[in-house]
Amino acid sequence: MTFKYFSGFSLRNEEELFSKYIIENDFTVSGFSYGAIKAFEYVLASNKRIDTLQLFSPAFFQTQDEKFKRMQLLFFKKDAKSYCDNFLKNISYPDSINTSNYFTLGSMEELGELLNYTWDKTKLKELLDRGIKIEIYLGGKDKIIDSKSAKDFFKDYGTVYFIKEKGHIL
Repeated sequence: MTFKYFSGFSLRNEEELFSKYIIENDFTVSGFSYGAIKAFEYVLASNKRIDTLQLFSPAFFQTQDEKFKRMQLLFFKKDAKSYCDNFLKNISYPDSINTSNYFTLGSMEELGELLNYTWDKTKLKELLDRGIKIEIYLGGKDKIIDSKSAKDFFKDYGTVYFIKEKGHIL
């Protein structure tokens, strides 16, 4: 197995943005935001040796109500490009990171999946029981997810790095 990284919504090959945190080896799987969901599901389904799962600003919307989720999908459907432009601006806050080099237009299906994904405590515990170390990286100034709720949720399942002055892109 070679190093495995899963990209965030509307992004591709952005892992260099997390280079100071990423453990790049054959036994680590990493993912950012929407990619954190994909990395988690990949590790759950894998029978290969995996020592560490790194979740960077995991898409965590299970504390949001259905109205919020419907509005996000409605805005995306109305003007996907404008939605993504605003999204890219918000993921780089409070810094001014140029994310245009990594941009790829996401799909309605991907957005729906990430908004409606529920992190399952039983599945997280299953990974721990398999000996997989879980690292969760969250920014205190994240404009995309409620990082405090995510911190409270994940704290029992891994090491949470809560970086107060950072946003969605750490």
